[in-house]
Amino acid sequence: MRKVILFMHMSLDGFVCGPNGEQDWMTRDDDDMGKYLASDFQSTVDTILVGRVLYQGFASFWPSVPTSPGIPDELVDFGNWMNNTRKIVFSKTLQTVDWTNSSLAERDIVEEVAYLKQQPGGDMVIFGGAAIVAAFAEQNLIDEYRIKLEPIILGTGKPLFKQINERVKLTLTKSKAFNSGVVGLYYQVNRD
Repeated sequence: MRKVILFMHMSLDGFVCGPNGEQDWMTRDDDDMGKYLASDFQSTVDTILVGRVLYQGFASFWPSVPTSPGIPDELVDFGNWMNNTRKIVFSKTLQTVDWTNSSLAERDIVEEVAYLKQQPGGDMVIFGGAAIVAAFAEQNLIDEYRIKLEPIILGTGKPLFKQINERVKLTLTKSKAFNSGVVGLYYQVNRD
């Protein structure tokens, strides 16, 4: 069965962005880390799950990446993958989406994920933002957590796990520390 993979940046104290949505604290210049954490997406994931805010940010950024001058080859490849991969957008306000291979979810989150898991295909990834990830986590819809643990304590911001009220048992399946201080963590959700 297809699984839902969360890929998210997180501060040591559990925040995914600052109180005003700021993400200026995230490590963006560690190529080894990027290759480690996202390298298999292009071969195993065929659906991106995204909320409105991040969808709009992605849709304004990724279409031009593959043809921009000076972009490294691996980012061009990833940009092409982002553009060509199916995107399901969860939004209560958008009426249409026009980025290539994008469509609005037709059901609520729980029903849509259940429907998608029954369809043939590869895994699905959710990149964020904070609100949609919190909703997925609250409903226990995430099968694997890929956390980019940043070497920073923010003290305040939007927490990743605020809405989880019951324990979720995890198994660490892979980890690696990088020279930037980032630690890449892969956790599988135990559903026993």
